[in-house]
Formats: sequence, C-alpha cells, structure tokens
Amino acid sequence: MFPALDFRQRCSALAAFVLPALTLALPSGYAYGIVLLTLCALATAPHWLRQPMASISARWLLLVFAVMGAVWLYGGDLSKGWSVLNKPSRYWLAVLCIPFVFAFPPRGRYLLLGIAVGAAAGGFRALYDVHVLGFDRAWIDSATRSSGAIQYGNLSGLFGLMCWLQWVVGMDRCRWQQRLLMAACAVLGLLGSLLSQTRGGWLALALCMLPLSWLLVRHLWGRRVLVGGAGLLALVLLLSWYQAPQLEQRWEQAQSEVSGYVDNGNARTSVGQRLDHWQLAWNMGLDRPLGGWGEVGYQQEKQRRVAAGLAHPIVLEFGHAHNEWLDMFAKRGLFGIGGLLLFYGIPLALFWPTQARVRLPDGEIDRDALCLRLVGVLFPMSYLGFGLTQVFLAHYNGLMVYMFMVTLTLAALKGLPCTSTRYPVSVQKNQPSASSQH
Repeated sequence: MFPALDFRQRCSALAAFVLPALTLALPSGYAYGIVLLTLCALATAPHWLRQPMASISARWLLLVFAVMGAVWLYGGDLSKGWSVLNKPSRYWLAVLCIPFVFAFPPRGRYLLLGIAVGAAAGGFRALYDVHVLGFDRAWIDSATRSSGAIQYGNLSGLFGLMCWLQWVVGMDRCRWQQRLLMAACAVLGLLGSLLSQTRGGWLALALCMLPLSWLLVRHLWGRRVLVGGAGLLALVLLLSWYQAPQLEQRWEQAQSEVSGYVDNGNARTSVGQRLDHWQLAWNMGLDRPLGGWGEVGYQQEKQRRVAAGLAHPIVLEFGHAHNEWLDMFAKRGLFGIGGLLLFYGIPLALFWPTQARVRLPDGEIDRDALCLRLVGVLFPMSYLGFGLTQVFLAHYNGLMVYMFMVTLTLAALKGLPCTSTRYPVSVQKNQPSASSQH
C-alpha cells in the first residue's frame, strides 16, 4: 500500500494522463480527468488549505482564472437566474483544483503520454467518421448531425503538433520503437485536423510554427532540429497529397466566398457570415468600448441593426461573432479584452523557455523542462490563433482543456525530479567537491 502522499500524486498523474487521452476519444472525454482532480481537491482540502501557496506560477493562475470568471459574470444574462453562473463556475472550478495539483504535482511523462494517446484517438476517430460512416468531414455527431469539427479538429491538430515536438526534443534519448510510436501519434493527430477541414485551425497551427521553430533552433540547433523539421514538412506534404481534392475544394470555396462577399455582399457562406459578424462586432465595440453591450444587449442591438439594414440577417443565427477578440470587445469591451490578454499572456510568460529555465548547472539543456515548456507555450499560442475564426472559449471542451492542461503542465514542471537525480554525471561533474568548498 502506497503512502498517502504517493497515492495523491498518483491520482494527480492519472488525471494528467486521462484528461488529454480521453478528450478526443469520448463525448466530453475531458470531463473524466477534471472530475478526478475535483474529487481529489475536495478530499485533500484539509491538507492544502493549511499549506502556504509557495509557487508563484500557482498564484498567477489563481489570479488569472478568478479574473476571467469575473469577466464572464460581468455582462451575463441575469434573467437566467443561477444559470448565469454556468460559465464563470468553470473558471472557479479550476481555481479550486490549482492548490491540489501544485501540492501533489504529476510527473510530466504521464501528461505527455496522455497527449500522445489523445492525438492517436483523434486520428482514429476522424478516419472512422470519413471512411466508415461516410461523412464529408470528421467530427460530425451521427445522431444529431451537429458538427464539432472546429473544436475537435483544432485540438487533434494541436495534440499532433505536441507529439512532433516530443519527438524532436527527446528523439535521441528514446528507443526506436518509442520514436516510431510517437511519430505515428503525430501523424494521426494532424490527420484528425486535416479530415476536420477546419481552415482556421490550419492557419493557427501554421502560425505557431514560427515562434516554435525559433525556440527549437535557439535551444537545440543541430541534427535533431533539421531532421524534425524535414520530417514535419514531409508529413504535411504527404497528408496534403492524401487529401488533395478536398484541400483544393476548400481553397477554391474560400476564394469564392471572399469574392462573393466583397463583390455582392453575400454573407450566406462560411467566410461571408464571419466577415459580416466581424464588421458588426467591431462597430458595436466602438460604440461602447469600455464595458461593451453585455450578453443580452449584444443580441438586442444585433436585432435592431438588422432591422435598420445595418447588418445582414444571418448574424441573428449565431450568438457570437466567430472571433474571440471581437466577440469579447462587443460584449464586454476593453474590460473583457484585458481579461483575455491576461488569460493568454500570463501562461505564455510562465512557460516561456528562457536560458535560465532550461539550462542545467553545467550548461546543458534540460530536455524534460524544455519539452514541457514548449508544450505549455503551444497552448496560449494556438488558442490565440484558434480565436481568430472561432469563439473557442465559448465551448466547454475548448475552455476546460485549456485551463486544466495549462495547470497540469505548469504543475508538472514543478514536479520534475531534481536535476542531480535525473542527470547525476552532467550536473555534478562541474560542481566543486565538499572538501574544496571547505
């Protein structure tokens, strides 16, 4: 029987594995890991409530998530009664779990393994939807015919890119079987995104490659980066060839929709309705820049402007602006924009792999820390891109995966074994002996 502390750490590690592993495998799969974390946090509350919050990262996360909960409460529809707390309570649930996760941090390998399993699950699910069920694109609910292609396709691509990152950073420390499996998971994750046909997600992940490539070159420049980059390029070309007809169709469709909107004002297309939403949300935000219109006011003002001929009627079919930033600006003004900047900016700053954060005492790269930090950096960077064409945080899977994966990844960094245990030779070889110190 394990000691109590070991058992709690094992629960934390299990949650770190289950959350990403089941996100794309089951409906609301992310909830299983979150429920486990919540139960553990409640069960161990007498312990962590007595402990000071020593981690600066944990304090920052507590502040950011609490602020975002307040942001979403502000401007909410008070006529709905207690249901107005539905979205803010998600943020405060993460606040509850943060002390537990940092008191009993998971091992990073369980988190990274869960991401790999999640990427594989995303690819297999997408292949099943397209080649077995015969859907035009993946992530279509066979019962309701509703689409989760944007949310799930984006997450599948993100997990696939994280698997590629794991392969690059640690490929020379693993057996060839492990490298092969990780490469397969990367392929499946990116394939899941490709079969979802989410053009906005592809753009977001492509933009992420610019700072990610710079960070890899800065810290790991050498054969592994060149091989990894060449492998990713070959993979993208292979997947593009595999889906060439569909990709050509989606590209031509996008061009046609843009031309139709510019020339004829046709907003009854995927691109057209987004452009109309963006223009409307921008104008509404400028009219009330500080506090926005609120949830109810946003819908009422849209109806008024449509009736006055200032916007296309298609904007009434959606409750958001299909852009995270413009939607927040229209509904909650600069107050909401400030909260959103903190929500993405603070985790990005906490994860950013500076030389001091990823270097061992002898000057060598701490691969475990670098891999976790780069994975962590990808979350805010990718979500910034996803939010350009979708209100990603309005969907529970997008919101909960972001908050709890950021929390678990930061806690995993705190839970890394000491460097002298992981790298006894390299760390100790340049350190003076005890006799010389005296």
